[in-house]
Amino acid sequence: MTVEYDPFSEEVIHGDNHAIYRRLREESPVHYMEQWNAYALSRFDDVWWACEGDFVSNASGTTSAHLLTKVQPVLPLLNNMDPPNHTRLRAGLRKHFMPARVRTLEPWIRELAGRLLERFADGEIHEFVEEFAQPLAMNVGCKVVGLPPTDGDYLRALIHKFFARKPGGTGMTDEGLSAMHEMNDYLRRVSAEQRANPPAEANAITVLHEFRDQKGNALDDEEVGSHLSLLVIGGTDTLPKVLANLMLRLQQNPDQRVEVTSNPELAVPAFNEALRLDMPTQQMYRKITRDVERHGTTLSAGQVIALLYTAANRDHREFPDPDRFDIHRNPPRSLGFSHGHHACIGLHVARKEGQVAISEILARFPAYEIDESGLETYATEFVKGYSAMPVRFRP
Repeated sequence: MTVEYDPFSEEVIHGDNHAIYRRLREESPVHYMEQWNAYALSRFDDVWWACEGDFVSNASGTTSAHLLTKVQPVLPLLNNMDPPNHTRLRAGLRKHFMPARVRTLEPWIRELAGRLLERFADGEIHEFVEEFAQPLAMNVGCKVVGLPPTDGDYLRALIHKFFARKPGGTGMTDEGLSAMHEMNDYLRRVSAEQRANPPAEANAITVLHEFRDQKGNALDDEEVGSHLSLLVIGGTDTLPKVLANLMLRLQQNPDQRVEVTSNPELAVPAFNEALRLDMPTQQMYRKITRDVERHGTTLSAGQVIALLYTAANRDHREFPDPDRFDIHRNPPRSLGFSHGHHACIGLHVARKEGQVAISEILARFPAYEIDESGLETYATEFVKGYSAMPVRFRP
């Protein structure tokens, strides 16, 4: 039977998508999706090749909502830009997300994580995602971007609507699109306020205010707000899912949990391995700008390719025994934060959050217990992860 793949199918979103990805890698590595006149790449080398290729463009969008269903407008976003302006803007923002800058935030992140963990010390069952992972990510995201932390709950509600899907629907809902516009309008107002009254400490907003394109043009507040939406969503939605996956993987692999507890330096490799194995971002998209060939198939200019990161990160050609969680794996390559020009700009922040969070948890509660019967999964065609994780923390 010929393998079938539809990113919006019930089987892919709520079923065993890894079984489908496995068949794609072996039977149809350049898989044609006739309904969308698009191709899906599932092998690691193929996705890596496309990420660094000069034959693709991001200017028409990077998600299924941009390039397949076309319900989402292509707004000014760092992800939706090609060189040279992408290179210029990314270079300016990148300085704000480099390891040296992130290290200055570590004491504050550690204090925040400790504060959030205080409520777990009563030995009762708590909701890990809602009470720890999401508040941690949102507070750090607001601080790095330069948003009032008091607006965190409001932003989380908008992001939830942005990703909400209707059963049987195809991609983004009208409510999700409305939430996107509401968030952009909020961020536009924040940009205008900070332009009029610059903050004492530089943040991502001030970097965007200072940016000039090749012609010397500045970004207006609407454009700044649009760029900020990428940083807010990317910086606050993915981390909770990876952290929840890491918690579960360590419980399921008690020997490795003991190792990370006794040696906090293993926290980052453990975080990276959880991201590789259970990457929340299922795929991103590119438009092909010139004809190229892969595995005997011609991909034509104007067609779309889906980069199936989650499939590629379990390719046995790149990762021996790929379905096994191994904190000592330390592979030379991974697509956990993508690759190439559009690799995740916030990767150092995410790793630091993950390192601090799991180190603080294991230092205080090395014998935590996740009630796996109470796990709930949040899944869309774009992202997957746990939305509920009942945990009892034991000192």
